[in-house]
Amino acid sequence: MLADLVRPFTLALVKGSADPAPARPAFTVTTPRWLGLLPVHRLHLAFLADFVIAWVVFGTALNMMISEHDRRPLDAGIGMIYLTAISTALPIVLRHRWPLAAWRILLLGTLATVVVPLELHRFAQPVFLPGVGVAAVMCLYSVAVRCERQITLAVWVVSIVFMWSVDQHAYTLGAGGIGLTVAALFGYNVRTRRSATEKLAEEEERTRLAEGAQAALAERARIARELHDVVAHHMSVIAIQAEAVPLRAQGDAAQLESGMADIRGLSLEAIAELRRVLGVLRDPEGRTETAPQPGLDRVGELVANARTAGLTVALTWSGSADGVPQAVQLTAYRIVQESLSNVMRHAPGSPVAVAVVREPAEVRVCVVNAAPRVVPPPVGGAGQGLAGMRERVALVGGTLTTGPTPEGGFSVEARLPVEPA
Repeated sequence: MLADLVRPFTLALVKGSADPAPARPAFTVTTPRWLGLLPVHRLHLAFLADFVIAWVVFGTALNMMISEHDRRPLDAGIGMIYLTAISTALPIVLRHRWPLAAWRILLLGTLATVVVPLELHRFAQPVFLPGVGVAAVMCLYSVAVRCERQITLAVWVVSIVFMWSVDQHAYTLGAGGIGLTVAALFGYNVRTRRSATEKLAEEEERTRLAEGAQAALAERARIARELHDVVAHHMSVIAIQAEAVPLRAQGDAAQLESGMADIRGLSLEAIAELRRVLGVLRDPEGRTETAPQPGLDRVGELVANARTAGLTVALTWSGSADGVPQAVQLTAYRIVQESLSNVMRHAPGSPVAVAVVREPAEVRVCVVNAAPRVVPPPVGGAGQGLAGMRERVALVGGTLTTGPTPEGGFSVEARLPVEPA
C-alpha cells in the first residue's frame, strides 16, 4: 500500500519519463520563400513563443536582482544572480522536448530563486521571483500533456506543497494553486483528446485494411467460382469424350488415336486454365496460403481481442471440438468473428454473449448483443456480412437465424451439422 503511494512521486522526481515528442509539433507553419536561405524550413510558433516568454522572464528577474545588487551587493557575487535568472527561464525553453526534466530543473532552481531575493531584500520570509509562477504553470501543463496521469498528479502535489512551504501568503497560495490546478486539468484534457484521436485513427486504419482484405476475399471467391465452372465444364467434356471415342472408333486405331488426342488437348487446356486461375489466387510473392485455418480452439482469441477493443464479451463453451470437421470449425469461427465485428461497428459499447455448444449431431453458435447505449453514426461498407455468413453456413449444410431481439439488440444463431447430409 505504501509502495503504491510512493511510486508516483518516485516517477515524478527521479525515474519517470515523458512520452516521445510529436513528430510535427502543433502550430507549425512553412516558412515563406523569401526566408528560404535560412537553415529553418518550418517555423514552430510554439517554440518561438516559449523563447520569447523565457527571454522576458530572464530579463525581468535579472533586472530586478541587479538593481538590488547595486544597492546591497550579494555576498555570492553577481554570477549567482545570472544563474538564478537562467534557472527561472531555462525550463520554459525545455518544456516541449523534455517536460518532466524541465519541471525538475525548475524545482531545483526555485531554491536559488528564493534564497537570492531573500538575501538581497533581507526579507523575513522568502518570496518568489517574478516569472517563477509563469514557468511553473507552463511546465506543469507540458507534463500533463506528455506524462501519465499518476505522474501528473504527483507533480501537481509536489508543486503545491513546495509553493506552500516557501511562501504562505494567502494571495500566493490562492493564485498559485488555481493556476497550477487549471494547467494540470487543461493539459490532462488535451492528452485525453489526443489519445482518443490517435486511437480513432488507428481504428479507421484497421477498418480500411479489413475492408480491403474483405474485398480481396470476395474477389477470390468470385475467381474460385469461375474456376469451378471452367474446370467442371472441361471435366464433363473429357468424361463424355472418354465414353464416346471407343464407341465411335469401333476398333479403328486411327480414329481412336484422333479421339484420344482430342481428350489430351482438353486435359491440357483444363490444366492451363487451372494454373492461370490459381496464379491469381497466390499472394504477391507467388506463394500459396499454407497457414492452418482457424477453428473452434481460437474462438477464445477472438473474444480476447474484442475485449481489448472495449467490448464486454461473455463466452460460454460447452462440449468438445474433437471430431468436428475443419470446415465446420472454420465456419463457426468466421460467424463469431463477423458477429463481433458487426457489434463494434453498429452497437459499440453493448455487452455481447457468445455461446458455442457442441451437441452430438451439430455445433450451435449463438452471438447476442444488447441494445446499443447510443445510436452510432452511419458506417460505410458493402453490408455483406450476413450474406457471407449465410453462404458459409449453406456450404456445410447448416441453418442460420438472424434478427433483432425483443430488448432492442441483435441475435445471430447458426446450427452446423457435424456429419455431412
